[in-house]
Amino acid sequence: MGAAMQSYLSYSTSELEKNRALFTAREISTQPIVWEKTYFSFQEKKNAIDFFIKGIFGKEELNVILTGAGTSAFIGEMLQGPFQMQSKCSTRAVATTDLVTHPQLYIHPDKPTLLVSFARSGNSPESVKAVELANALSPEIYHFVITCNPDGKLAQMAKGDNAFVFLLPKEADDQSLAMTSSFTSMSLAGLLLASGATPVNFDNDIKLLTAYAQKILDVYLPQLKNVGSMAFERAVFLGSGLFGGIARESHLKLQELTDGKVICKHDSFLGFRHGPKAVIDEKTLLVFHFSNDNYVQQYEIDLVRDVNAGQKGLYRIGIMESDLNVDVDLKIILDGADTKITEPFLALVSVLPAQIIGFFKSMNLGLHPDAPSVSGTITRAVQGVKLYPYLAQENSEEQI
Repeated sequence: MGAAMQSYLSYSTSELEKNRALFTAREISTQPIVWEKTYFSFQEKKNAIDFFIKGIFGKEELNVILTGAGTSAFIGEMLQGPFQMQSKCSTRAVATTDLVTHPQLYIHPDKPTLLVSFARSGNSPESVKAVELANALSPEIYHFVITCNPDGKLAQMAKGDNAFVFLLPKEADDQSLAMTSSFTSMSLAGLLLASGATPVNFDNDIKLLTAYAQKILDVYLPQLKNVGSMAFERAVFLGSGLFGGIARESHLKLQELTDGKVICKHDSFLGFRHGPKAVIDEKTLLVFHFSNDNYVQQYEIDLVRDVNAGQKGLYRIGIMESDLNVDVDLKIILDGADTKITEPFLALVSVLPAQIIGFFKSMNLGLHPDAPSVSGTITRAVQGVKLYPYLAQENSEEQI
């Protein structure tokens, strides 16, 4: 007998190719493998990374900026808190799209600055311009580039003693429009970098991370496929703290893959009460990204109960490490180990349901997940961005 035909997300490769969905399905499905490769690659380069980063993290009043455009910017939003806690350095997540328009608000000429850039291709015009502005405005600038493309402009620009490039495994370089594996793999590399030169063993977290992802892909795939067939027209993703970046990425992923036919929002659990809750109607999908911190969960559970007392929407999903006493239509429970995963790694894996729902909803709408934008409004590489010279305020004659 011949070899069994390979499949991803319950579709055969031939079906996926026919529907222009192979890249997306494969990139979502193989994330656990890519994460392991990312971790091993980071470990192989750890001595060089430690050598580069140790002296920088030790600098007084170091200003750390986590940056990227679009999905890559949301990596910084997720990592800002963990990065600051582990590195003990003042850290901000600032999108390159903000750095380019208002560099003076974020780059301090009187402080050393570490710019950590996340980029799938490294060719985004804003990402390149942000590096140029940082070089011009900060007398003491350092760059750490996390990218999937060795030939990208960002990787090529990062030369010299003040720069380090960490290249992800080639499998992380997504070929589909919507970033999935590249987002989670760059996020993982950022988490590993946050520990700096501190000897932290992440073996158990990586083991749980991949196991949790595989559980979503194996156990919950049928239910998520069913959700993708539901007639929701809106979706709201809620997450607190570092889960806020995951909620934002989740909302973008579903909206991109459905070509805007599903309008999505994101918010924090507490923030949602202050007006945004009005968006819930009978055609709304609600997704709750629960922390595994007992203190945080008190606020999260209260919000779910508050929602349930009013308009509950069409369907409610809760993503959690262990079973919580909440009333939702689908609980995605990821435990099964003696020890808990650390919160940043739980946040990272919590994005998978949105990726999967987005894929199935895209298919259900008759779109092509690899290139869902019918009008071509959204492209894999951003187009049409015109960049302008920046007039340094200290000297209006100087242009950057």
